[in-house]
Amino acid sequence: MSQTDTVAPRDPGPAASGAGRGDRAQYGVCAFLAIVGVLVIVDAARTGQATSSNDPIGPRPVPIILGVLLMVVAAVYAIDVARGGTGAPEEGEDVDLGSKIDWRTVLLLIAAFALNAVLIEPLGWVISGTLLFWGAAFALGARRHLLTLVIAVTLALITFYGFAIGLGVNLPAGILQGIL
Repeated sequence: MSQTDTVAPRDPGPAASGAGRGDRAQYGVCAFLAIVGVLVIVDAARTGQATSSNDPIGPRPVPIILGVLLMVVAAVYAIDVARGGTGAPEEGEDVDLGSKIDWRTVLLLIAAFALNAVLIEPLGWVISGTLLFWGAAFALGARRHLLTLVIAVTLALITFYGFAIGLGVNLPAGILQGIL
């Protein structure tokens, strides 16, 4: 063989390139979805019959439907993997991964959530939720404090009444009991 002759590089095959490993991981996701689907169906089947005139079908159908849908998704995903389908590689966000963690923001967000957890019972959702929304916005860089406060109060009231009227779940009113 002379120096001018070229040899095509040998294809290492799917096992060497890691394709087999990716397929096993994808099949693992399929198995996980199927197992969760089965568990949801089993748990729903053990739920007692609790029907009333307001709810004639009871609590079983929705979890059973969700469990069946999880199993269908698992099967469709497994078929896609078997046919060679792969997920698109992560393109990443427009973030410099080499930059340091902004601990100030992280700690301010943790403080906002902790303050909400401590104050929700004594002050009620509207006040603690307002502090949560305003604190999170402040931690993430909002600097128009009055506008942020108005939006936070609006969001807290919308969620308070949305839960109460829309879902029938009463959030704590706290010191605003009787006013809201």
